[in-house]
Amino acid sequence: MAAISRSDIARLALRMGVGGVLAAHGAQKLFGWFGGHGVAGTAKAMESMGFKPGKPSALAAGVSETAGGAMLILGLATPSTGAATASTMAVAATAHGPKGLFSANGGYEFPAVLGLCSAALALAGPGKISLDHALGYRLSNKPAALMSLVATAATTVVVLRRRRSALAATAEAEAAADAAEVSATKAETAATAAGRAAAEVAASTLSTSASTPGTSNGSASSYLPPAAKP
Repeated sequence: MAAISRSDIARLALRMGVGGVLAAHGAQKLFGWFGGHGVAGTAKAMESMGFKPGKPSALAAGVSETAGGAMLILGLATPSTGAATASTMAVAATAHGPKGLFSANGGYEFPAVLGLCSAALALAGPGKISLDHALGYRLSNKPAALMSLVATAATTVVVLRRRRSALAATAEAEAAADAAEVSATKAETAATAAGRAAAEVAASTLSTSASTPGTSNGSASSYLPPAAKP
């Protein structure tokens, strides 16, 4: 066996760190472990971020992170695994983009770092302390790496376009609902104003009739025509 270099040890440490964090996050989504919300809770969050339908999106993200993290730790099919997890993190970073960089504000800092580390492992390879090395790099050759990068890039573009379309449709529906609510409010206000005006006109008419001579209750009975007087 070839001598193990510091680069091999560094790659192992990077794989363990990145893979462990990814696997833990995937377990949160799939099983609700480590304080996660499970598939149902993750699906609701996915829906709110524009990834529809939510449940398949939650399952895809959870499986990608759990399986990808475990395979990075083992150093198995590292180019394909690193490319797949980098794609997942790119999508996650885009979803957090509107909140800025820092994760303390809900930004994309955390998924961006994980994605960059995954991409670096996909390009650099797992090192000698890995299953890929033990298997003679049959699952970690250059053609596999190139195909994985192209496939995952295409998948990322498709997912992000679908999310953009879903967000646009949601925004249109919300705008239509707001417009309908405004119209209903205006109609209600106009009806209230018309009713109030009609009541004022009726009250004014009654007041005018009551003040006209010969229409009040005493004067009609006391008045007699001149021919009727003795």
